[in-house]
Amino acid sequence: MAGESDLRTLLSGMSPEPNPGRYVFTTVEGGVPSGLGPVVTVAEREGTTLVVRQEEADAAGMAYDYVAGWITLTVHSALDAVGLTAAVAKELADAGLSCNVVAGFHHDHLFVPHEHVDRAMAVLEDLARRSA
Repeated sequence: MAGESDLRTLLSGMSPEPNPGRYVFTTVEGGVPSGLGPVVTVAEREGTTLVVRQEEADAAGMAYDYVAGWITLTVHSALDAVGLTAAVAKELADAGLSCNVVAGFHHDHLFVPHEHVDRAMAVLEDLARRSA
């Protein structure tokens, strides 16, 4: 069940996959409000950060200021792998794209500006090709 840790293998096999929809980062005090199905939940001192579908946030009247597209790197990366996040973030930064990274047990998930998902995918696919 261990994930991959070799950086070259991770990069060449990351197989980025866009998830449908628009996602927003919002915050609540306490638990997740009824009716929301967050794809990410982070407990912070200031409140709980939720990443939810934009339509869910709108329906709940939640405030947000960043609309993201969600890209999953489908390679099973080890949690102690070194360099994947840095390499991906550098490529996207060099392309002028912001990126918020969340590591799950099996995969890394990137949240990039929704209007630039296609551009981010092209950057990631190019990085994977160059790493093979």
